[in-house]
Amino acid sequence: MAQKQWYKGAVIYQVYPRSFQDSNNDGIGDLRGIINRIDYIKSLGVDAIWISPFFKSPMKDFGYDISDYRDIDPLFGNLNDFDELIEQAHDRDIKIIIDQVLSHTSDQHQWFLDSRENQSNDKADWYVWADSKEDGTAPNNWLSIFGGGAWQWEPRRGQYYLHNFLTEQPDLNFHNPDVRKAVLDNVEFWLKKGVDGFRLDAINFCYHDAQLRDNPAKPKEKRQGRGFSEDNPYAFQYHYYNNTQPENIEFMQDIRALLNKYPGTVSLGEISSEDSLATMAEYTQGGDKLHMGYSFELLTNDYSSEYIRTTVQTLEKGMTEGWPCWAFSNHDVERVASRWSQNGEVNSQQCKMLTALLASLRGSVCMYQGEELGLGEANVAFEDLQDPYGITFWPNFKGRDGCRTPMPWDNADLHHAGFSDTKPWLPVDEQHKQQSVKQQTHDHDSILNAYREFMAWRKTKTVLLEGDIEFINTHEPVLAFYRTFENEKMLCVFNLSGTEASLSLPTEVLTEFSELSHHKGHVTNDELLLAPFACYYAKC
Repeated sequence: MAQKQWYKGAVIYQVYPRSFQDSNNDGIGDLRGIINRIDYIKSLGVDAIWISPFFKSPMKDFGYDISDYRDIDPLFGNLNDFDELIEQAHDRDIKIIIDQVLSHTSDQHQWFLDSRENQSNDKADWYVWADSKEDGTAPNNWLSIFGGGAWQWEPRRGQYYLHNFLTEQPDLNFHNPDVRKAVLDNVEFWLKKGVDGFRLDAINFCYHDAQLRDNPAKPKEKRQGRGFSEDNPYAFQYHYYNNTQPENIEFMQDIRALLNKYPGTVSLGEISSEDSLATMAEYTQGGDKLHMGYSFELLTNDYSSEYIRTTVQTLEKGMTEGWPCWAFSNHDVERVASRWSQNGEVNSQQCKMLTALLASLRGSVCMYQGEELGLGEANVAFEDLQDPYGITFWPNFKGRDGCRTPMPWDNADLHHAGFSDTKPWLPVDEQHKQQSVKQQTHDHDSILNAYREFMAWRKTKTVLLEGDIEFINTHEPVLAFYRTFENEKMLCVFNLSGTEASLSLPTEVLTEFSELSHHKGHVTNDELLLAPFACYYAKC
């Protein structure tokens, strides 16, 4: 019997290091802070930590603009700290996954500083450069996700360069084989240091259309936001040519070939394309590309049993060989406790249900720091905003700072909730202080303790970790599906609403589970009665 691959069914805990724990009282979280809280992470029962970027950076996009891929920004510590973090995590049987931002660099990276000087230097073709049109305007109509055109004029070369994100994040030219080799060499640097895998940021953005064709316009009724708001001009185009190019497949194969040299390491691609579910399937098919892919399809405002069922079924239909990974929250979107709230307020029972639902879907799971506490979106005043995305689109879109505020560790610390002894880079939300780790740890009925209980129980259920999934047609607000593995079959039912609901139980249900004190439904004759935001698991 083949050995189980560790990532299948794994719970991956995302740490946004700036906001996790400050160890040196500069108001910014760091690697030493993660080390100091490693036993807390272990107590959550997770399998891996995904750490958002900590590399050397001017921090125009808070680490996603990298100026040195092989060094750590002094804000976060140094390479010795990272080595210790790897050691401490592995001693506790926790894997370490780190972000890799491959499609673009900082404009302060030495590669770009060289490339921009003229059109004949050794790095001249390492970025996407293009001549202007006859009238001096940009080469085509491509737009930046962060607002405005995706081209910036560079007077030293007398050309435009492409930036799909901030102006300070020039796109690399992956059509150049030297670029691909250099990028993979940077990835291997961290493999040699012992990391267990990579979360690949915006991985479908590596290649651009070499002909620089215009993107066609998108009708208003078809505009939708996936990682950006619908009033962002970026939503006004079909992005057929500035990302998700056919050549990207070969690069995914190159990444997989490199990882295969380091047994047990994995890749998780973040994918945002015109059809993200189809791209996820394509990028994980065949066993020679990415191990896992995830998208923004469940990071939206859409919240209904029909939407969740259709999204998962669509991916399942297309992903016949690959392995999915699901998330309800991350560092780029409004926290799920607020985004899917029924009345604008965080509901503790709903938070418990959402954790169980996410961790019951087929696939691996990404849980964002604070999700285990049921933290809602923080209210950050305009004068406190740090995110350039939010500053640009305020007030229609308030940016990403509301999900990035510091972790509340200790409610007894009235100032900064145990995150730091000095003013943090973003303010701690007042409501979050009442949901601190310390306070919830001592409350049996807390969201945190329900999270710990569920994750411990889930680890004992192979059917939830590795089983197939088959949905049952149900009416709103009930979502129900079977998980099956070998001779095991489990029914999973969720009430997505704040009102009571019911479901006629299938005849093959034999045993109601009673192990979970926080997640119960009640059976009367053949009718399953679900309290608001209740869950129900049964053997079949």
